[in-house]
Amino acid sequence: MEIRAGKRFRSKQERRQIVEETLRPGASVSVVARAHDVNANQVFQWRKQYREGQLEIEPSVETLLPVKVTDVAVEKVRPASGKKSKIKRTGVIDIDLGHARVRIEGAADPDCVRAVLAGLVE
Repeated sequence: MEIRAGKRFRSKQERRQIVEETLRPGASVSVVARAHDVNANQVFQWRKQYREGQLEIEPSVETLLPVKVTDVAVEKVRPASGKKSKIKRTGVIDIDLGHARVRIEGAADPDCVRAVLAGLVE
């Protein structure tokens, strides 16, 4: 919580946590509001925002995902006469986000992978 121009500012996460306390069986909005030094009318407003999905918390860019590293197959391509050999790298990336699963086979453009993951995480 931070104070701005004499008023307290509560993050979406703090507001959401307070609202969720009021949704527990037997909870009183006024008691929860007093416990957090918030006006009960403000909490009722936050509850309305919560129901409308306005207190959803966006995932942080720094969110870490579990990673499993496995062996990558490397195939050598036979060089044409007089040319240097090229190494063709193949591999598989499996990403399970819970609500979506992505599998990338072969060489992957990092910008393309980043764009796909950003679209799925949002």
